[in-house]
Amino acid sequence: MVPTRILLVDDDDFFRESLGLNLIDEGFAVTSFANGGDTLKFFEAGGAADVLLLDWRMPGMDGLEVLRQLRRRELTIPVIFLTVLSDDIYEEAALEGGAVDFIDKSKRLSILLKRVMLIAEGRRAVPDAGAGGQGTVQHGPLTLRTDTSRAYWKAQELDLTLTEFNIVVLMVARAGQDVPYRDIYDLVHGKDFIAGYGAEGYRANVRTFIKRIRKKFREVDPDFDGIGNYAGFGYRWIAET
Repeated sequence: MVPTRILLVDDDDFFRESLGLNLIDEGFAVTSFANGGDTLKFFEAGGAADVLLLDWRMPGMDGLEVLRQLRRRELTIPVIFLTVLSDDIYEEAALEGGAVDFIDKSKRLSILLKRVMLIAEGRRAVPDAGAGGQGTVQHGPLTLRTDTSRAYWKAQELDLTLTEFNIVVLMVARAGQDVPYRDIYDLVHGKDFIAGYGAEGYRANVRTFIKRIRKKFREVDPDFDGIGNYAGFGYRWIAET
Protein backbone atom coordinates (compact mmCIF):
# COMPACT_ATOMS: atom_id res chain seq x y z
CA MET A 1 0.00 0.00 0.00
CA VAL A 2 1.38 3.41 -0.98
CA PRO A 3 1.84 5.58 2.15
CA THR A 4 0.06 8.91 2.49
CA ARG A 5 2.48 11.70 1.53
CA ILE A 6 2.73 14.54 4.04
CA LEU A 7 4.44 17.86 3.34
CA LEU A 8 5.37 19.47 6.67
CA VAL A 9 6.33 23.16 6.69
CA ASP A 10 7.40 24.83 9.95
CA ASP A 11 10.29 27.12 10.87
CA ASP A 12 10.64 25.57 14.35
CA ASP A 13 13.37 22.99 13.77
CA PHE A 14 12.62 20.99 16.92
CA PHE A 15 8.87 20.87 16.31
CA ARG A 16 9.30 20.00 12.63
CA GLU A 17 11.76 17.19 13.33
CA SER A 18 9.75 15.78 16.23
CA LEU A 19 6.43 15.80 14.38
CA GLY A 20 8.06 14.48 11.21
CA LEU A 21 9.54 11.50 13.03
CA ASN A 22 6.21 10.74 14.70
CA LEU A 23 4.43 10.84 11.36
CA ILE A 24 7.03 8.53 9.82
CA ASP A 25 6.60 6.12 12.74
CA GLU A 26 2.87 6.07 11.94
CA GLY A 27 3.57 5.03 8.35
CA PHE A 28 3.39 8.38 6.53
CA ALA A 29 5.91 9.50 3.91
CA VAL A 30 7.14 12.91 5.08
CA THR A 31 8.89 15.74 3.25
CA SER A 32 9.64 18.85 5.29
CA PHE A 33 10.73 22.45 4.77
CA ALA A 34 11.47 25.34 7.11
CA ASN A 35 9.99 28.13 4.99
CA GLY A 36 7.40 29.02 2.40
CA GLY A 37 9.83 29.78 -0.41
CA ASP A 38 11.24 26.25 -0.47
CA THR A 39 7.71 24.88 -0.32
CA LEU A 40 6.67 26.72 -3.47
CA LYS A 41 9.88 25.64 -5.23
CA PHE A 42 9.06 22.04 -4.33
CA PHE A 43 5.74 22.24 -6.17
CA GLU A 44 7.22 24.21 -9.06
CA ALA A 45 9.71 21.38 -9.55
CA GLY A 46 6.87 18.87 -9.84
CA GLY A 47 6.72 17.76 -6.21
CA ALA A 48 3.45 16.39 -4.87
CA ALA A 49 1.84 15.44 -1.57
CA ASP A 50 -1.53 14.30 -0.27
CA VAL A 51 -1.75 16.74 2.66
CA LEU A 52 0.16 19.92 3.54
CA LEU A 53 0.73 20.68 7.24
CA LEU A 54 1.53 24.38 7.30
CA ASP A 55 2.76 26.65 10.08
CA TRP A 56 1.01 30.03 10.25
CA ARG A 57 3.84 32.20 11.57
CA MET A 58 7.07 31.95 9.60
CA PRO A 59 9.65 34.62 8.74
CA GLY A 60 9.64 36.06 5.24
CA MET A 61 6.45 34.43 3.95
CA ASP A 62 3.80 33.39 6.43
CA GLY A 63 1.61 30.34 5.99
CA LEU A 64 -1.41 32.26 4.77
CA GLU A 65 0.61 33.75 1.91
CA VAL A 66 1.96 30.30 1.03
CA LEU A 67 -1.63 29.07 0.81
CA ARG A 68 -2.62 32.01 -1.40
CA GLN A 69 0.31 31.35 -3.72
CA LEU A 70 -0.65 27.67 -4.01
CA ARG A 71 -4.25 28.50 -4.87
CA ARG A 72 -3.14 31.06 -7.46
CA ARG A 73 -1.18 28.24 -9.08
CA GLU A 74 -4.39 26.14 -9.00
CA LEU A 75 -2.82 23.60 -6.63
CA THR A 76 -5.67 22.02 -4.68
CA ILE A 77 -3.69 20.05 -2.10
CA PRO A 78 -5.59 19.97 1.24
CA VAL A 79 -3.93 22.37 3.69
CA ILE A 80 -4.07 22.00 7.48
CA PHE A 81 -2.75 24.96 9.45
CA LEU A 82 -0.69 24.20 12.57
CA THR A 83 -0.55 27.17 14.90
CA VAL A 84 -0.62 28.51 18.44
CA LEU A 85 -3.06 31.23 17.31
CA SER A 86 -6.43 30.23 18.71
CA ASP A 87 -8.61 33.28 17.97
CA ASP A 88 -11.55 32.66 15.64
CA ILE A 89 -10.35 35.42 13.30
CA TYR A 90 -7.31 33.34 12.34
CA GLU A 91 -9.33 30.19 11.75
CA GLU A 92 -11.80 32.13 9.59
CA ALA A 93 -8.95 33.65 7.55
CA ALA A 94 -7.45 30.18 7.02
CA LEU A 95 -10.73 28.67 5.86
CA GLU A 96 -11.55 31.62 3.62
CA GLY A 97 -8.10 31.23 2.07
CA GLY A 98 -8.91 27.65 1.10
CA ALA A 99 -7.53 25.61 4.02
CA VAL A 100 -9.51 22.57 5.14
CA ASP A 101 -8.53 22.61 8.81
CA PHE A 102 -6.91 24.68 11.55
CA ILE A 103 -5.26 22.86 14.47
CA ASP A 104 -3.72 24.13 17.70
CA LYS A 105 -0.15 22.86 17.98
CA SER A 106 -0.80 21.91 21.59
CA LYS A 107 -3.26 19.20 20.55
CA ARG A 108 -2.23 15.60 21.11
CA LEU A 109 -0.51 13.74 18.28
CA SER A 110 -3.42 11.28 18.11
CA ILE A 111 -5.82 14.11 17.26
CA LEU A 112 -3.55 15.43 14.50
CA LEU A 113 -3.11 11.93 13.07
CA LYS A 114 -6.87 11.39 13.02
CA ARG A 115 -7.44 14.63 11.12
CA VAL A 116 -4.68 13.93 8.61
CA MET A 117 -6.03 10.45 7.92
CA LEU A 118 -9.60 11.66 7.52
CA ILE A 119 -8.62 14.47 5.18
CA ALA A 120 -6.23 12.33 3.11
CA GLU A 121 -8.86 9.63 2.74
CA GLY A 122 -11.61 12.20 2.38
CA ARG A 123 -10.62 13.20 -1.13
CA ARG A 124 -13.48 10.93 -2.03
CA ALA A 125 -16.08 11.10 -4.74
CA VAL A 126 -19.05 13.37 -4.11
CA PRO A 127 -22.62 12.43 -5.05
CA ASP A 128 -23.85 12.60 -8.63
CA ALA A 129 -25.88 15.79 -8.83
CA GLY A 130 -27.87 15.15 -11.98
CA ALA A 131 -27.81 14.59 -15.68
CA GLY A 132 -25.50 16.09 -18.25
CA GLY A 133 -22.73 15.22 -20.63
CA GLN A 134 -19.81 13.06 -19.52
CA GLY A 135 -18.29 14.77 -16.49
CA THR A 136 -20.86 17.58 -16.67
CA VAL A 137 -23.83 18.34 -14.41
CA GLN A 138 -26.35 20.96 -15.55
CA HIS A 139 -28.78 22.41 -13.01
CA GLY A 140 -30.53 25.51 -14.31
CA PRO A 141 -27.91 28.25 -14.80
CA LEU A 142 -25.33 26.18 -12.90
CA THR A 143 -22.85 23.96 -14.74
CA LEU A 144 -20.60 21.61 -12.77
CA ARG A 145 -17.64 19.98 -14.51
CA THR A 146 -17.01 17.01 -12.24
CA ASP A 147 -14.05 15.88 -14.32
CA THR A 148 -12.12 19.10 -13.67
CA SER A 149 -13.90 20.35 -10.49
CA ARG A 150 -14.90 23.58 -12.24
CA ALA A 151 -18.20 25.40 -11.74
CA TYR A 152 -19.94 27.94 -13.98
CA TRP A 153 -22.89 30.19 -13.17
CA LYS A 154 -24.68 31.64 -16.18
CA ALA A 155 -21.65 30.63 -18.29
CA GLN A 156 -19.22 32.53 -16.04
CA GLU A 157 -16.57 30.52 -14.20
CA LEU A 158 -16.65 30.57 -10.41
CA ASP A 159 -13.36 30.68 -8.50
CA LEU A 160 -14.25 27.80 -6.16
CA THR A 161 -11.70 25.77 -4.24
CA LEU A 162 -11.99 21.97 -4.44
CA THR A 163 -13.70 21.89 -1.03
CA GLU A 164 -16.17 24.62 -2.03
CA PHE A 165 -16.89 22.81 -5.30
CA ASN A 166 -17.64 19.58 -3.44
CA ILE A 167 -20.00 21.40 -1.06
CA VAL A 168 -21.91 22.86 -4.01
CA VAL A 169 -22.14 19.42 -5.63
CA LEU A 170 -23.51 17.97 -2.39
CA MET A 171 -26.19 20.66 -2.08
CA VAL A 172 -27.18 20.47 -5.75
CA ALA A 173 -27.50 16.68 -5.42
CA ARG A 174 -30.15 17.42 -2.77
CA ALA A 175 -31.66 20.47 -4.47
CA GLY A 176 -34.81 21.58 -2.69
CA GLN A 177 -33.92 19.60 0.43
CA ASP A 178 -32.35 20.79 3.67
CA VAL A 179 -28.71 19.72 4.05
CA PRO A 180 -27.61 19.58 7.72
CA TYR A 181 -24.50 21.34 8.97
CA ARG A 182 -23.12 17.95 9.96
CA ASP A 183 -23.43 16.50 6.44
CA ILE A 184 -21.54 19.44 4.95
CA TYR A 185 -18.82 19.23 7.58
CA ASP A 186 -18.49 15.46 7.15
CA LEU A 187 -17.89 15.99 3.43
CA VAL A 188 -14.94 18.24 4.25
CA HIS A 189 -13.38 16.47 7.21
CA GLY A 190 -14.65 12.90 7.29
CA LYS A 191 -17.69 11.33 8.90
CA ASP A 192 -18.34 12.05 12.59
CA PHE A 193 -15.20 14.14 13.04
CA ILE A 194 -15.45 16.45 16.08
CA ALA A 195 -14.13 20.01 15.91
CA GLY A 196 -14.65 23.44 17.39
CA TYR A 197 -15.88 24.28 20.86
CA GLY A 198 -18.75 22.25 22.25
CA ALA A 199 -20.79 19.48 20.66
CA GLU A 200 -21.85 21.71 17.75
CA GLY A 201 -18.74 23.87 17.38
CA TYR A 202 -18.26 22.68 13.80
CA ARG A 203 -21.17 24.85 12.66
CA ALA A 204 -19.01 27.98 12.61
CA ASN A 205 -16.66 26.17 10.23
CA VAL A 206 -19.53 25.33 7.87
CA ARG A 207 -20.91 28.88 8.01
CA THR A 208 -17.51 30.18 6.89
CA PHE A 209 -17.52 27.88 3.86
CA ILE A 210 -21.06 28.86 2.86
CA LYS A 211 -20.33 32.57 3.33
CA ARG A 212 -17.36 32.27 1.00
CA ILE A 213 -19.33 30.26 -1.60
CA ARG A 214 -22.13 32.83 -1.64
CA LYS A 215 -19.60 35.62 -2.05
CA LYS A 216 -18.05 33.94 -5.09
CA PHE A 217 -21.44 33.44 -6.75
CA ARG A 218 -22.32 37.08 -6.13
CA GLU A 219 -19.05 38.23 -7.67
CA VAL A 220 -20.38 36.98 -11.02
CA ASP A 221 -24.07 37.58 -10.27
CA PRO A 222 -24.94 40.23 -7.64
CA ASP A 223 -28.53 38.93 -7.55
CA PHE A 224 -27.57 35.35 -6.69
CA ASP A 225 -29.76 33.95 -3.91
CA GLY A 226 -29.57 30.23 -4.59
CA ILE A 227 -28.47 29.04 -1.14
CA GLY A 228 -31.13 29.18 1.55
CA ASN A 229 -30.26 29.34 5.24
CA TYR A 230 -32.23 27.23 7.71
CA ALA A 231 -31.18 28.44 11.16
CA GLY A 232 -30.28 25.70 13.58
CA PHE A 233 -30.24 23.03 10.87
CA GLY A 234 -28.23 23.84 7.76
CA TYR A 235 -28.64 25.03 4.17
CA ARG A 236 -30.60 24.28 1.02
CA TRP A 237 -29.82 24.70 -2.66
CA ILE A 238 -32.91 26.43 -4.02
CA ALA A 239 -33.88 24.53 -7.16
CA GLU A 240 -33.59 26.42 -10.44
CA THR A 241 -35.95 25.87 -13.33
